[in-house]
Amino acid sequence: MDAFILQVLNGLDKGGAYALIALGLTLVFGTLGVVNFAHGALFMLGAFCAVIVKKVLTLERVELDPTQLTAWGSPVEIRTHYIEEWFGDFGTLLIDFSVPASIFLAIPIMLILGIVMERGLIRHFYKRPHADQILVTFGLAIVIQEIVKAQFGANPIPQATPEMFSGSADIGVLMGFAQNTVVYPWWRIIYLIFAGVILSSVFAFLQFTTFGMVVRAGMADRETVGLLGIDIDRKFTIVFGLAAVVAGVAGVMYTPILAPDYHIGMDFLVLSFVVVVVGGMGSLGGAVAAGFLLGILQSFASMNEVKSLLPGIDQVIIYLIAVVVLLVRPRGLMGRKGVMED
Repeated sequence: MDAFILQVLNGLDKGGAYALIALGLTLVFGTLGVVNFAHGALFMLGAFCAVIVKKVLTLERVELDPTQLTAWGSPVEIRTHYIEEWFGDFGTLLIDFSVPASIFLAIPIMLILGIVMERGLIRHFYKRPHADQILVTFGLAIVIQEIVKAQFGANPIPQATPEMFSGSADIGVLMGFAQNTVVYPWWRIIYLIFAGVILSSVFAFLQFTTFGMVVRAGMADRETVGLLGIDIDRKFTIVFGLAAVVAGVAGVMYTPILAPDYHIGMDFLVLSFVVVVVGGMGSLGGAVAAGFLLGILQSFASMNEVKSLLPGIDQVIIYLIAVVVLLVRPRGLMGRKGVMED
């Protein structure tokens, strides 16, 4: 039972990342009809916002202390972080919480990038075939990826978990099991809660606000909404920016779990696009449900007992499930009639 609970938690954790990226992909496709293969790059850029904030916060002044000598007889270097020198204990706290603090940088940057991307490039491909959209956005993703590689290098850049969340939670005790039977890292639990809050917030925004209701109406019948005198194009531009923000903050919070590198976005994009297809193109609920479902299935497929029976199954389980679902339900689990059937 403890192994089962751990695999479910691992699946929900991974599924949360899939669901967040897939939600943004589905928002863009449902509003603009664009298959955005650059969405994974936005996840990556969000992750590197955390890298940049950490680098800025850890800028330091180096002084030599001639009164202290190293084993080789040279003066000892005294390193002082500027942020700690200026703000004292608060500066130390900022460095420790650099990952969650990065969200405050990621939100405006990702919003601006999303709007610029939509206004500068994506809007010119609204009426073009999906193949053209995939090619141009995939090319954009490669350009962004190479720029990040040139600036930050090819190696992963680990990001530390805040010290107070560096340990593990004894979930087994809360469930009535023996002590230390089900132990799970605190930060993964926080990421799962974070994913749930973001997903709930986006759905609540679309469901209960006037802006959201107009967007949902535009997703169903764009021309009719436009005839009512509503500038639906401007609202869809904001939605694109919102999708970029969701991908960016998801990338920020995932950095302590998986060290960011230049191709992390492409890795998640491929899996998340499969999630979108399985959930149903244009279905927000389907994207989220498929994200968690496939995350859990992939987690169980990675168990040693399963891999000993079916070697390599953890690498292909998502694609096998996609084949089965699409054979049974060609539109996906919750897909709408007519979407990508032309």
